Amino acid sequence: MSGAEISVPQEPADGLAAVAALRRLADQLEDTAVEQAMRAGWSWPQVAEALGVTRQAVHKKHAPRLIAAGVKLRRR
Repeated sequence: MSGAEISVPQEPADGLAAVAALRRLADQLEDTAVEQAMRAGWSWPQVAEALGVTRQAVHKKHAPRLIAAGVKLRRR
C-alpha cells in the first residue's frame, strides 16, 4: 500500500471490530449517495458505473429501500 501507513490494533478483536465499523459506515454512505443520485434523476446504469458494479447489483441492493422511501425511480 502506498501513502500513509495504517496502524493496526494489537488485538485481533479490535482490528476486526474496526473493519466491521468501517463496513457499516461505507454501507451508510453508499445508501445516502445512491438515494441522492436517484432523487437527482440518475439512472441505474449511471449509479452502477459510478460504484463500479453492475446495474443489476445496484438495483437489487437499493431498489426496495428506495421504493419504501418513496423515491421515484427511473427505468433506464
